[in-house]
Amino acid sequence: MSAAPLISRASLVWLLVAQTLVMVPFWFHVPPWMVALWLGCTVWRIQVYRMRARFPGRLMELLLLLVSIGGIWLSRSSLIGLDAGAVLLVAMFILKLVETRTRRDALVLIFLGLFCVAVAYLFEDSLPWAFYSLLPVGALLAALVGLQQGSTTRPLETLRLSTTLLLQALPLMLLLFLFFPRIAPLWSLPLAIDKAQSGLSESMSPGDVAELGRSAELVFRASFDGSMPARRELYWRALTLEQFDGRRWSQAPSVNYSQAPKWQAGGESWRYSIILQASGKPWLPALDVARTDQADVHQLADYRVQRQRPVQQVLLYRAESWPQVVRDPQLSERARRQALQLPAQGDPRSRQWAAQLRQAYPQAQALVAALLKHFHDEPYYYTLKPPILGADSIDAFLFDSRQGFCAHYAGAMVYVLRAAGVPARMVAGYQGGELNPAGHFLTVRQFDAHAWVEYWQDGQGWRSVDPTYAVAPQRIDQGLEQALAADEDMLGASSLSLLRYQRLTWLNDLRQSWDNLNYAWQRRVLGYQGDQQLQLLGRWFGDLTAWALPVGLVVILGLLSLLLLRPWRNTGDPSLRVFAAFEKLLCRRGLVREPGEGPQAFGERAARQLPRQAENINAFVQSFVAQRYAGQTPSMDALQQRLRSLRRSLGSSIWE
Repeated sequence: MSAAPLISRASLVWLLVAQTLVMVPFWFHVPPWMVALWLGCTVWRIQVYRMRARFPGRLMELLLLLVSIGGIWLSRSSLIGLDAGAVLLVAMFILKLVETRTRRDALVLIFLGLFCVAVAYLFEDSLPWAFYSLLPVGALLAALVGLQQGSTTRPLETLRLSTTLLLQALPLMLLLFLFFPRIAPLWSLPLAIDKAQSGLSESMSPGDVAELGRSAELVFRASFDGSMPARRELYWRALTLEQFDGRRWSQAPSVNYSQAPKWQAGGESWRYSIILQASGKPWLPALDVARTDQADVHQLADYRVQRQRPVQQVLLYRAESWPQVVRDPQLSERARRQALQLPAQGDPRSRQWAAQLRQAYPQAQALVAALLKHFHDEPYYYTLKPPILGADSIDAFLFDSRQGFCAHYAGAMVYVLRAAGVPARMVAGYQGGELNPAGHFLTVRQFDAHAWVEYWQDGQGWRSVDPTYAVAPQRIDQGLEQALAADEDMLGASSLSLLRYQRLTWLNDLRQSWDNLNYAWQRRVLGYQGDQQLQLLGRWFGDLTAWALPVGLVVILGLLSLLLLRPWRNTGDPSLRVFAAFEKLLCRRGLVREPGEGPQAFGERAARQLPRQAENINAFVQSFVAQRYAGQTPSMDALQQRLRSLRRSLGSSIWE
């Protein structure tokens, strides 16, 4: 059997606890076999401690490593990349426990655990995880404390001390958070494609939007400077879809989106902030017509706002929108052809009806009004569960089923307008949002996904119109739940959502309070980046430049170092002051206490090298040890008197 472990029982206990706590947030991000590997390694290490198993040999360690790497390769198809790298790190953290023999091994394991906690923020950065992460950090710190203490120390004693140290570090953590220059954090790196959240895509069919209508997943939160627009004005543009293949709408491949749109700011504007959840997509929801001052965000030719790289983590951005401006009063021939594009064949009844409408209403505005009146007067129905449409989907919807979601109405209207010679396109995004009275912000979820129509009129540019409002005005004025009051499957994809219980006032108030707390976390903590940091500190200290932050941080850390590392930090104890004078006295005679050398061992060595003063040295050391460690209480006068006797015997002044 193997020899007893060289690390204390308290430290091993907290290493096992810490590894369990670290593994919890990774359970949904690592292959299932890794959970079995963790359980097996944990049981193995416990048996080693109980002297019922041996530490793995070199061959077994190599075999475990190769099996783990092979498993990661099979499950992730690569060993390179953030996702595979995170899984590999967790695997090393698990395997290291089995071979942990010495304090050095335990230190490596603790540092690996702390790094795993940081890597977990790549997958989860919510407020609950921030609180939970204190548990594995506390356990790892308790293991570190256990390494420095004796083998008889109890686990609860190390936990008590580690908790005290963690609480003492909180003020320093707060200072570092406020003043440390905000550089791009580790968790801004792109995640794997399969980690991207669901949402709008670059191409869509009516059924895609209907599926989003059953999801309560959070998309973004928005707060306005000043009064909030009316709900019917909250159309959050995300994409402009101009290409139709008979079934799906998508972005036009031939349009030059790098060209700036033609409009000029004017009139009243809305200023607001948006906290966008990770989507894996580059576009940013905004009200028309929007402009933002972020360096990596641009407004494209189709008036959507897009970032240079995908949104992989929570993003805070500010925008200003002008709803009354004229957009593209003149349309280029290329853009006109794109806005009139239709498949060469298909939907003959819709084409014929469009020709009739064009003859009856030669003006674009009148034709649009006729279409809206048709949707309002005829028996059309708004539903998340429309029947399946055939090959000619527009004909089947307009003349047969007459049941559909917003994308059905928007797609059919764009088709008819184009067939009638009116440039038109579909806009996809979100409409409305739930108002949080406590935080005075809007919460927009996936079921707020919406599609509407833009048509172009000479001299007036692009104009927005929503055929859904003609069929189900309650969808725009009140929200999807009111529009689908009889549709029991509205939240089919979110069966555990508290939104199902909005009629319970106390539960709804609790949900909104928690939502308000999460909004504050995302805005004040996750959103505390470069610009926000300079703005906050600028309000406190006046105008700041970027270089002032690192300089101020160096000054603060320097003052803290002086406070914590000052040479007189232990002078509060009179006996330690006297012993420091004793060390100084012998140091002048060439005797320096070695690191880790106790007072008694130091005194014995000094007595051997200074035999004439051996009696005074031994008397002083015995008095000091008795007072400091044996619990006896000889007077300080007696201790100082023995030091004076030693000084006299060495021929030194008491003030030397």
